[in-house]
Amino acid sequence: MKVLLIGGTGIISTEVTRLAAERGMDVTVLNRGRRPASLPDGIKSITADMADEAGVREKLAGQHFDAVANFIVFTPGEIERDIRLFSDLCSQYLFISSACIYRKPLMRFPVTESTPTHNPVWPYADNKIRCEAALTEAYRQGKISMTIVRPSHTYCDWHLPVSLCGENGQWSVIARMKAGKPVFVHGDGLSLWTVTHSRDVAKGIVGLLGNRHAIGETVHITSDELVPWDEIYLTIGRALDVEPKLLHVSSEMLCTFFPQKYGPLFGDMANCAIFDNTKIKRLVPGFTATTRMDEGVTSAVRYYLAHPELQREDPAFDAACDRMLSAYETFMRG
Repeated sequence: MKVLLIGGTGIISTEVTRLAAERGMDVTVLNRGRRPASLPDGIKSITADMADEAGVREKLAGQHFDAVANFIVFTPGEIERDIRLFSDLCSQYLFISSACIYRKPLMRFPVTESTPTHNPVWPYADNKIRCEAALTEAYRQGKISMTIVRPSHTYCDWHLPVSLCGENGQWSVIARMKAGKPVFVHGDGLSLWTVTHSRDVAKGIVGLLGNRHAIGETVHITSDELVPWDEIYLTIGRALDVEPKLLHVSSEMLCTFFPQKYGPLFGDMANCAIFDNTKIKRLVPGFTATTRMDEGVTSAVRYYLAHPELQREDPAFDAACDRMLSAYETFMRG
């Protein structure tokens, strides 16, 4: 099977590239070549910028792929470009959407692929909804054969699943725990959340590549494990051999000090996330997420500790946390 993976070095796409190669697929990765990556043996590589539609078309001229998966489409304009590019170049186009697109608050669980979508508070989610709509309409018009994938909160060894961190990454949370500083958790920390390791998401995506039963389908790929937010942070603490100081504050308060988190919190993480994965298990027999949260998060913490290049200090984040701590303590004193 001949597949084209656009991206190939991200949280999800790195594992998809690796697994597709392991399963003997003829894999080509297309990206700008700006992020260092060690590709598996036998992987073909094309350096190109998807923003240069004519340039990409020229580099792909004369080729046809059984499946194309684009991991870096975020706007309707980008999906329209891909419809133009790949309508004649592939037998299946796979779009990586997101499970954050569902209408909030969620009224019924588990969430299925037919749960209404509506998320105007987060532009990222709203754009994914618009991308899905454009791609679905193109499919109905016979312009392209497609599959839509909706993962939820995906993490990997170099990307911890936390709800609040600094611009320099998740090390800011680890550093505060190691220093004995309070770490903030939205709400009461008890809302149920679904995190899925990228290795498990990759199993679902690779199983959908070239899968004719998946054409025209929209599919969840998440773990079936449910954990409260507190447990995620406590697991990080256990991996560091510290007792983390967790302070619970309202999402409104968090967004006062971190306004950029309004969309991700109110459009996603402040709600429970319980997903129905019946469809992916039917389309990819044997699919199951096998990385438990405690195992995956512990592995990620150890990876951070072993890789100094990920240990980037974030004084701006620390300062904002300290300001929020001062406001919190003032409130608690009455």
